[in-house]
Amino acid sequence: MPSDRPSSSAPSMSAATKEMLARVQRMVPPMLEKFHKGQLGRVGVIGGSEDYTGAPYFSAMASARLGCDMSHVICTPTAATVIKTYSPNLMVHPLMRSTPSSSPLSAQTPGSAADSDPDQVASRIFPMLDRLHVLVIGPGLGRDPLMQDTCARVIKAARAKGLPMVLDADALLIVQKDPSLVKGYGQVVLTPNVVEFARLTKSLGVDDQVGAAAESAGETAKVEALARALGGVMILQKGAKDYLSDGKITLTVDLEGGKKRSGGQGDTLTGSIATFLGWRKAYLDGIWDPAGERLKDEELVGLAVFGGSAITRECSRLAFAKRGRSLQASDLTEEVHTAFMNLFGEVDGEAGAARL
Repeated sequence: MPSDRPSSSAPSMSAATKEMLARVQRMVPPMLEKFHKGQLGRVGVIGGSEDYTGAPYFSAMASARLGCDMSHVICTPTAATVIKTYSPNLMVHPLMRSTPSSSPLSAQTPGSAADSDPDQVASRIFPMLDRLHVLVIGPGLGRDPLMQDTCARVIKAARAKGLPMVLDADALLIVQKDPSLVKGYGQVVLTPNVVEFARLTKSLGVDDQVGAAAESAGETAKVEALARALGGVMILQKGAKDYLSDGKITLTVDLEGGKKRSGGQGDTLTGSIATFLGWRKAYLDGIWDPAGERLKDEELVGLAVFGGSAITRECSRLAFAKRGRSLQASDLTEEVHTAFMNLFGEVDGEAGAARL
């Protein structure tokens, strides 16, 4: 009986997507002996709490598997103990704190007064920002007030340093509460799912603004309006197709993905986008001589998000072809390198453009 699952052969794509991926490929650094550790990306993921340890791991591992040199996880001590057992390849820093629980079942022991002050907790994280090229905030973060308040302070500090950020999951509640933290900052990417997107559009008045004109304006009307409401922030609206927009330019990623919607797939997305943003810095720093016409600086964030989305969708397609309805987030992690090779091939010297 024939399977209705997608083939693991080369992905099919529209001409527009193929053209965009060719541009993304030009931002991918080749593997050269002259590079030293850290030049091809240093990514930090803030998240991970007593209840959620998988999400920051999946995000950081996707970043590492895609080709980021160094992947850090910044989380609570209880989460750090668990995450360290998942992989020795990640650097795990137990710098976050959550509100002490009165429950006798809580694994967190009471700390000092400084452990309950978001300013004090955030101040321990600030020195790490100088070691990073990109910051992901949200995977496994949860809604604990102390965690949320700490991250709000970290977002403000990261923006002051010009550090690119990817905000997902419960970090989007921070934006919903105080949009000014990211408004007008062109180096931040929001990756809401359907529910999170609806919350953001409602809280920022986008629903009323677009209103009944949404259908006639097209499928991208809301993501464009939300990006404009946030002053040019890059929004990736996840769905059957991924739409990304900064309010001026909108792109569509129409690569086929898998049909299973297991939790954690969005974490592969945040880690993948983060690595492309790290490569963006390498491209801007000119650490290698790219072939062809130079990409415009202002298009690089969009290309990074496009690349991260494409990798994630291809990971999902490949994993679903093997696992079907049993697919889990960890299956996507194992497909990251294959997805990269399917979409971009080798990018070293004359071997580049093997797939595109």
